[in-house]
Amino acid sequence: MFKYDVKLAFKSMRRNPIMTALMVAAIAVGIGVSMTTLTVYYMMSSNPIPEKSDELFAVTLDSWSPLRPFDDDNPERAPHQLTYHDAERLLSFAEAKRQVAMFESSLIIEPVKAEDLPFEAFARVTSTDFFAMFDVPFIHGSGWDKTTDAAAEPVVVLGKQLNEKLFGGENSVGNWLTMEGTRFRVAGVIDSWEPTPRFYDPINGAFQEINEMFIPLSLTRVLELSSVGSDWGWKSEEITSFEQWLNSEAVWIQYFIELETAGGRGEYVAHLNAYVNEQKKLGRFERPLNNNIYNVEEWMDYHEVVANDAKVLVGLSFLFLVVCLLSTIALTLTKFIGKKAETSLRRALGASRQTIFKQQIVEVAVIGFSGGLIGLALVTLGLQGIEYLYDSPEGMVRFDWVMVLTALGIAIVSSMIAGLYPAWRVCNIPPATQLKTQ
Repeated sequence: MFKYDVKLAFKSMRRNPIMTALMVAAIAVGIGVSMTTLTVYYMMSSNPIPEKSDELFAVTLDSWSPLRPFDDDNPERAPHQLTYHDAERLLSFAEAKRQVAMFESSLIIEPVKAEDLPFEAFARVTSTDFFAMFDVPFIHGSGWDKTTDAAAEPVVVLGKQLNEKLFGGENSVGNWLTMEGTRFRVAGVIDSWEPTPRFYDPINGAFQEINEMFIPLSLTRVLELSSVGSDWGWKSEEITSFEQWLNSEAVWIQYFIELETAGGRGEYVAHLNAYVNEQKKLGRFERPLNNNIYNVEEWMDYHEVVANDAKVLVGLSFLFLVVCLLSTIALTLTKFIGKKAETSLRRALGASRQTIFKQQIVEVAVIGFSGGLIGLALVTLGLQGIEYLYDSPEGMVRFDWVMVLTALGIAIVSSMIAGLYPAWRVCNIPPATQLKTQ
């Protein structure tokens, strides 16, 4: 019976193609606009590492000026990065299950093949726990160990794309790569890994690609690596050497820890307070104690990864969908009333109201499904526009199967809701009265 209803639906749609096209277009545009904004919101608000988000914490220490807070709009917040020497000290204490200090830098890679030209690549300069802490998948090899980290050995972990560019995608573990005049041994190659949002470093954009490679933090001093990310300073300091920069009060290091359980949070904050109290004796940390740690979702809220504007846009886009559905109701009512003679004849021949109602609902469901499919194409175009507008890497804003099914579901359900009144209205036309006028 359902196949028969679908057959009648297509027949009815072909009978008045202009009216059908307008209904499909109204639903498609409504779905395209609403699902584009919903997809962006869904991507922004998704948990990038749900299995560990309550065990990973970003660390903040309030080493800022005693005269003013770091953030005038949020004076209760400490700087969201650490000084280099504070990060080094915290790493040496190793009070957490794992701890990672990191920043972003860039290096010039000398070509493996003689015919290629040198090129710049961006590296995450980090400590050995990075890969285990953030569940980074490997194709070949692994990260470096703590001994390598301590000895400042020049090793590198390559991203999948960089490995394909340099070594044709083959297992390059053990091969050598020259950067900034230093030979690096390849320790591993990671698989595709795109945590979205990029929770471990949302400061310069939570929707950026991961770095092309990873090298030990201990090389910072050896190679005098500079950060290409953000750094802030509040104190007038005479800096004439790289070592003085590392010992300055400028904050530019991101610091994450992994705790055994979320319950260890208070103990770690107490450890931070003890460290800061020791530093106060040396004349540092002149502000009141204001040290904290934030789990992944709190860290996303801290950096307003999901902006309030995004929430407003989602609401407005669904109001626009409602307007499109009201237009669909009007068109559907006009279409169904136009078939009242046919409907009355079918009623006179024995068709029940329920049968007629079901057939009309199937027809609007087919129209909704068609509008949903076209709407998906519009969403794809909309997401490409979002990437261009926000200068996001290609493919970063994705339309996954969850959102595809959501879009089709909304299209079908909303069109069926829009068809309820027109279907009820046409089913309640007395067939005798209509047939007498024919």
